[in-house]
Amino acid sequence: MPGYEATAAATALARAQALDSTVRSGSRWFVRYQWLFGCAAAVAVLACGLIDGPAGAIVFAVLWVAAVTTLAVWANRQPVSRHGLGRRHHVMIAAWGLLHAAVITPGTIWFRGDLAWWVPGAVVVALPGLVGAWREGRR
Repeated sequence: MPGYEATAAATALARAQALDSTVRSGSRWFVRYQWLFGCAAAVAVLACGLIDGPAGAIVFAVLWVAAVTTLAVWANRQPVSRHGLGRRHHVMIAAWGLLHAAVITPGTIWFRGDLAWWVPGAVVVALPGLVGAWREGRR
């Protein structure tokens, strides 16, 4: 019986290593997801702040809805996600929301069309996605 237990343990260990490899390679999509989220956030903020009048809000809304819908559909089609992905995603979204409000609110009130506000603001709003992608890529 001891030989059987050793064989079963070796088989279970090999299966665990194969599953770990599958999860690692299958979870790489989240790096791309966060990268695209950050870039889309930056482009949408620039559109909102640099396009005059209601057209800026319309372009912002169309871009943002298209980006978020596309990313959500793509994320839901992924077969594998690493443990803790939901928590990391919620942290990214919360940080983005706070930074987005901190850039958009004063920007639309006092800095309409001002490149000196909107370009750095777009970079700041993109940071949660870009930093998240960098950190996820290192895992």
